Amino acid sequence: MRIHVSDLLDGDRLSNDVFNHYGLHVLSKGAQITKTEISRLIQHQIDFIDIEERISISPEPLQRTLETTVNPKWLPTVKPIYENAVKTIQELFSSALNEGKVDTAVVDNILHPLLNNLQLERDVVSMLLLLNTQDDYTYQHSVQVGMLSYYLATWLDYSPEECTKIGRAGFLHDIGKSKINDDILNKPEKLSTDEFDEVKRHTIYGHDIILESFQDNDLALTALQHHERMDGSGYPHALKDDEIHPYARIVAVVDIYSAMISARVYQKERDLLYVLRELYRLSFTELDPVTTHAFIRHMIPNFIGKNVLLNNEEMGIIIMTHPTEFFRPLVQIGEDFIDMSIERDYEIKQVFL
Repeated sequence: MRIHVSDLLDGDRLSNDVFNHYGLHVLSKGAQITKTEISRLIQHQIDFIDIEERISISPEPLQRTLETTVNPKWLPTVKPIYENAVKTIQELFSSALNEGKVDTAVVDNILHPLLNNLQLERDVVSMLLLLNTQDDYTYQHSVQVGMLSYYLATWLDYSPEECTKIGRAGFLHDIGKSKINDDILNKPEKLSTDEFDEVKRHTIYGHDIILESFQDNDLALTALQHHERMDGSGYPHALKDDEIHPYARIVAVVDIYSAMISARVYQKERDLLYVLRELYRLSFTELDPVTTHAFIRHMIPNFIGKNVLLNNEEMGIIIMTHPTEFFRPLVQIGEDFIDMSIERDYEIKQVFL
């Protein structure tokens, strides 16, 4: 029985060994399918496999993961939805400024179309890089953090209801910036001490706006605490470890990722690999390690099939990623294969998306 990987069900069994298009063995005949096996198949860009005839069928197919190569055919459909979400976020900021609260229905009207159209998208990295522009940074950032917070929550095995709520928290995490003067937010030079103190108050403003709008303490605390850090170096209250709300720990990781990967008035967008390496470094001090490593582990497979420049100036292509050695994949150079988890002299200098 030949079937597309997106239609696999928990409990299906392979009727044949599975190899990727480089001839590398991926799964063995008789293997029982779970979410892990589906993720591995998608990582290797395998579309169809053979399974044994089903005896019993689970009522719901497993959710697809995002770790394969982008297909630009979605762009005409997704781009207007994304742009409308950015525009609506801008309107929410205006409402928060003028009225001190936002319409809960408007927030969900942004959230649901994005998730319905994008949760099956296989390469969220390339998708966001393609959609990202230098315009409307604050509003695009809110949309991207909302989307990625939702994905990260699913990777951390939150319930569907909580994943949606965490996505909503991501969309609203910076709503307090509506109270900050645009001249400060968009200032290309270094902020003065007074200006930075004012920017930091957006967490408190956001907490108050959300409580006035939703009466939802989880969402309000996420806005208040998304700049808190596990080592107590964050703001506004220098909280540590478990003092920080779990939702805020998720949004903190995504907030830093989106900020670093985006083009802003005062910085050039960073190389994707550099950003993930920086998150990994921060996971030992400022960011929750479990949350951060889950994010990196699910983002790294997006590099499969991408061209890379190594530290010896050779060009190669990433064939497989490593589940724990995040930045040491299997790379093909011509006819040769280099397992960077073993051959430690090699480093990746740049990934070409």
